[in-house]
Parts: sequence; C-alpha cells; structure tokens
Amino acid sequence: MTQNHRNSLRGLALALIVTASAGLAPLNAKADQRFQKWIADFYQTAAQNGISKATYRKAFSGVSDPDPTVLEKAAYQPEFTTKIWDYVDSRVNPYTVQIGRQMAVKYASALNSIQRQFGVDKTILLAIWSMESNYGAVLDKDDRLHYVPRALATLAYADERRAKFAKKQLIAALKILQNGDISPDGMTGSWAGAMGHTQFIPTSYLLYAVDADGNGHRDIWNSVPDALATSANLLMKNGWDTGKTWGYEVVVPPAARKQAGKTHTLAQWASLGLTRPNDYNASDSYAIAVGLLADEIAGYGGMKQPWPRPDGTLDVKEKFELQTRLKTLGYYDGEVDGNFGSGSKAAIAAVQARMGMQQDGEPSLPLLNALRK
Repeated sequence: MTQNHRNSLRGLALALIVTASAGLAPLNAKADQRFQKWIADFYQTAAQNGISKATYRKAFSGVSDPDPTVLEKAAYQPEFTTKIWDYVDSRVNPYTVQIGRQMAVKYASALNSIQRQFGVDKTILLAIWSMESNYGAVLDKDDRLHYVPRALATLAYADERRAKFAKKQLIAALKILQNGDISPDGMTGSWAGAMGHTQFIPTSYLLYAVDADGNGHRDIWNSVPDALATSANLLMKNGWDTGKTWGYEVVVPPAARKQAGKTHTLAQWASLGLTRPNDYNASDSYAIAVGLLADEIAGYGGMKQPWPRPDGTLDVKEKFELQTRLKTLGYYDGEVDGNFGSGSKAAIAAVQARMGMQQDGEPSLPLLNALRK
C-alpha cells in the first residue's frame, strides 16, 4: 500500500466516531444537576464559536442526563484486542462480498459518477461503506445509535481522557445543526460521535461532506451518494493516488523473513525472493480489510494463502458453518454473516451448556466438530 493510501484510510477510520443559560428552559428536577450545569456553562464556549442560543436550545431540548451506554462503550473496546484473522474474517467474507456486489449494481450510476469526479475506485468506497456501517444496516439498529450532541456532551463531562476531543466534536456537531444539514432528530451516530453511512466525526464532516445527489444539502445519514462522495472527497484531499493498487499479497521465502519491518522498493523485495500470488500488504488491520474486500467485490479474488491461525480456531468457511448449524438447531436467529456478536455468542454458550462444555461463548473447532457429530 502506498503511504498516501495508508494515511487516507487511517484518516477515514478515524473519521469512521438542554438548557444553555439563564432564561432557557428550566432544569428537570430529576435530572443530573451537575450535567445540566455543565451544559449551561458550555454555552459560552459554543457562543464564542458562532453557535446561536436558538441552535443550542434546540440541540439540547429534552437532554437531562448523561448517556450511560456511551460511558460503557468507551470503557470496553474489543476491537483493540481482536486478532487480525478474526478482524478480517468478520469484515471480508461471502456475506460482505455478496452485499457489496448487490450495492455496486444498485448504486452503479452514483458510484461511477463519484469515481470519475474524485478518482477513487468505487470498490474501495463500497468496502469502506461495509466496514463503517455494514452498508447502512447499523443505522437501523437503535441499540447501536446515540444522539450525537448528548453522546459528545457525556464524554466531555464525564470522560477526562476524551474531554478535549469531545468538546471539539460537539462544537462541530452544533455547527452542522445550525447549517441545517440535518435535524436534531436525525443526528445519530456512534458513542464517540461518528455519523452516517461512512461514520464521519463532526469535524471531518465539516471538512469533507459533499452534496452528491444534488438536493441542495449534504446528508451522510440518509443519502448513500452523499456518504460515498464524502469518503471519496476525504481520500482525494489526503493524497489518494488514482490508478495505483492498494497493496500486494506476497509469499515470503525463509531467507527474506529477517527483512520484516524494513522498507524496500518493489524491485528490491522481488530481488529478495518475494513473489506475488495476487494482492496483499501487511499494513494495519483496517486498511487490509478495506483493500481485500474491495478486491473481492471487484471480482479479483481473495487471499491465496491462509492466515497463520492458532490451532483450534476457525477459518471463514467454518465460521459460516457454525452459525448455520446454530441456526438450524434453533439457538440462533440472526444473520449468517460470519460475525460473532452477542447473539452468536449467546447461542454458543447455550449449546456449550447443553453439551457439557466450558461456557465461554467463543467459536472453536472442537465445538464445530461436536456439532458435526
């Protein structure tokens, strides 16, 4: 992967999280009084950044307490401990490829137009869309969504590590509301304020949001063309090199393994004995998953070499098989997508209990083999 592509994708991944003062609505007697005071006091900062009292009042109308689920999610982020093979499996698999190809047909006109305008390959944009919101499916799940001003105010008020970030994002979110791009009711996002189909934080939205559908305003929550064009605009403005591949999969001979972590030109790598079965590059997890998924949506095929998984772990096909067997047995009623979330893990724990196995809720080859019998 080129440095520009790597930095652009990382930037996208990042980009991918009342009462205001005396005279406004009275405080709720049962509300968190300290949180209400924080909101009232923060209006001065908002006003210094051009936010009107009317916008502020509208943004925090009905907000009386911090969002407790925001703090829970802030304290627990399993993606930082997920193994690379499991991370890629959950994002690059037959399900995400199939939906990606369907979306490529459904939005062909918009994708082709965006690709021509910004020079970013449409399959990369589809892969990013999948990574960030499962092609928009996450936006229909109320338990995954938060009211962005409340979420950011919660972090600014109660999370010392993220307070500076949250205050900056809150000001940006208020500017988006003041601009009229979205109503307060529609301004939903992740616990950290990432919004819409491609999960842009408010400051990134202000920098890169695009009106691609021509309706006169930018809307990454409800307009797929706007969301994909916004991602393309970010990548283009952060150095995307049109026409260059994202990376190469390579076979590393034993003699060259001591070169791990070093930087060489492609010619130098080739001289060390590295060969290319297709496309792959060992950069960070997000960029790898985007590149691999884009390749598969485009029909280039996946990796030719398996990940070096520990004994007893499942590959992608086995994960789909396990979910299918759990569904057939009536323990699981979710989507067979290879992604083992809370529903899949609860089903596994129930089956493990029935079979007298340790109830850890984790997918494993011993469990699959037991079900095969």
